[in-house]
Amino acid sequence: MKIAISSKGKDINSEVDPRFGRAAYILIIDSETLELEAVDNSNNANAFKGAGIQAASMVSNKKAEVLLTGFCGPKAFDVLKAAKIKIADNISGIVKDAVLKFNNGEVKFADSANAQEHW
Repeated sequence: MKIAISSKGKDINSEVDPRFGRAAYILIIDSETLELEAVDNSNNANAFKGAGIQAASMVSNKKAEVLLTGFCGPKAFDVLKAAKIKIADNISGIVKDAVLKFNNGEVKFADSANAQEHW
């Protein structure tokens, strides 16, 4: 399964970035093989507004089925839900560990955003 994870770095040993829309990278990872694609998110991270919406659109375009992140705002959450992408928030630590927790069924999926809009 393809999952997306907000990350501070380009590899699986990077720290999870608590920010979704303004994360340095979004890693698209095959949860079974751990094969990954690191997507530079600097255009969204530096955007005046709409970072979460743009990042959510990118995750959808990459065909991810799940997002693991620290915080997800309401507009990004709505875009992800419309694309039928499950969101697990309050994720922290190392990306590889987050994937293992996901694979072991140890993450909880969110019913609503856990961050406020940023202006």
